[in-house]
Amino acid sequence: MAPACSDHRSSRWLPVLLATVLIAGCGAATSGTKDDATIATRVKIALLNDPRVGPLRLDAHTSQGVVTLSGSVKSQAEADTAIAVARKVPGARDVKSALTIVP
Repeated sequence: MAPACSDHRSSRWLPVLLATVLIAGCGAATSGTKDDATIATRVKIALLNDPRVGPLRLDAHTSQGVVTLSGSVKSQAEADTAIAVARKVPGARDVKSALTIVP
């Protein structure tokens, strides 16, 4: 009888274990979205705090760690500076530019 009882106890924990694994998997699937928002916010703050590109009011969107910068800059040098600032932000896997140069 003891083995049957011990099997019954393990089967009681199996649904709990499966639910824990499924919930953890869902959290991992949605955490990228939260991280993307955090990365985009950090990039925007870094851009605003940089004296060379802060006044330009550039925008940043992030998807799966890839940051896309948008807005207007006066020169390629300003675009390069903005890209360099964004690349320094932790979590930014890559930085793409949709910046428009308006001299």
